Parts: sequence; structure tokens; C-alpha cells
Amino acid sequence: MLKLIASEFSSLFSLSDEQAMWRVQTAEDHRAFALLVGRWEARIRQLCVRMVGNLHLGEDLAQETFVRVFAKRRDFDASRKFSTWLWRIALNLCYDELRRLHRRSESSLDDENNDGLAALDCLLVESSTPAARLVEQEEAELVRQALLLLPEMYRTVLVLRHYENLKLREIADILEIPEGTVNSRIAEALSRLTRQLEPKFQERKEREPKSPKRIDPKEMLIV
Repeated sequence: MLKLIASEFSSLFSLSDEQAMWRVQTAEDHRAFALLVGRWEARIRQLCVRMVGNLHLGEDLAQETFVRVFAKRRDFDASRKFSTWLWRIALNLCYDELRRLHRRSESSLDDENNDGLAALDCLLVESSTPAARLVEQEEAELVRQALLLLPEMYRTVLVLRHYENLKLREIADILEIPEGTVNSRIAEALSRLTRQLEPKFQERKEREPKSPKRIDPKEMLIV
């Protein structure tokens, strides 16, 4: 019996995302669905948090993403990558939420959960000394604030490319735009990010002479 159970679990965990989603789609296989959630929950949560700039709201959107995946399981095209479909669902939920916030004239930059989001950045910063960690955390916060000021289409490509480390082709498939358009949006996003950051980093340089002399947003974006 134990060997049979072990074999079943081994078989389940060896499924590709597309095979697991096919089971969810055709048989409402909850074990296969749990497998997909376990594989993707952390990355989808990070995406949502980065997009809306709010830790708790991002977590709620990540949960809603998987609720939507199950609800729309019949819409999944088995000939396409599951990840492309999943990223698209999550982004569309983020866009809807950002528009809702905009209509209510709310800004995620002023949200009380900023500390929680900053903590997410802190977990990703590794340095040899407390002083270096503090500097990197401050820089990460400046970049995060600037990122949230970018229009949706520019924020999206930066989050997908520099935080989620997706390839240009993958981003193009998710957003359903040409790869060249993705590349041009990334370039424009980095240019806008630099213009926003330069005054702030100049101020830090005057206050702290050892601060970086040149801003490279690509290096500042923490993966």
C-alpha cells in the first residue's frame, strides 16, 4: 500500500504544468490543482505585490488568481504554455485593481502596508555588513517607489523582465505584443526610471559622498 501511495505521489509530481492543468480541466483533479498552486504561488504573489505596491492586497490578488484559474479551467488552451495563461490572469487582475484604486483616487504609495513591502525587498538583499545592507535597502526602496510611479505598461515589462527574469519572447507571449515592442518598452521604462531616480540619488550623493556616482536602474532592480 505504501509503495502504491509513493508511486502515485511520484507520478503526480512528475507532471508538467500543462499535464497537471489538463487533469484540472478534464477531471477537476484537486491534487493536480494543488500541485500547480504549490509551484506558482510564491512567484504570482511577488508579481502582484510588485504591480500594486501593497503587500496584503498583492497576496489577496494572488489568491484570486488561482480562484480564477480553477473557475476558468475550461478556457485553458492545452496547446499553449500554462505559465503564459497564468501570468496573464494575474496581470489582468492587477490592472483591474489599479484602475479601481485610481477611480477612488487612492495611491498605493501612501498605503500603510509599505513597511511590509519594504520587508519583502529586505529579504532579497544580501551584503557582508549591516551598513552595506542598510544602503542597499534604502536604494531598493527608492527604486520601488519610482517603479510604482511608472505607467502600467512600463511597470509590467520591468517587473516581468528584471524581477521575474522572464525572457523577451515569454513577455511578448504574455502581453500578446511583438518582441520588439517589449524591448522598446523596457528601454523607455528604464529611461523614465533613471529620470525619476537621478534627483534622489544626487541628493544622497551630496549627503553621503560615497554613494554611487552613476545610476544604472538595471543594477538597482533587485531580482
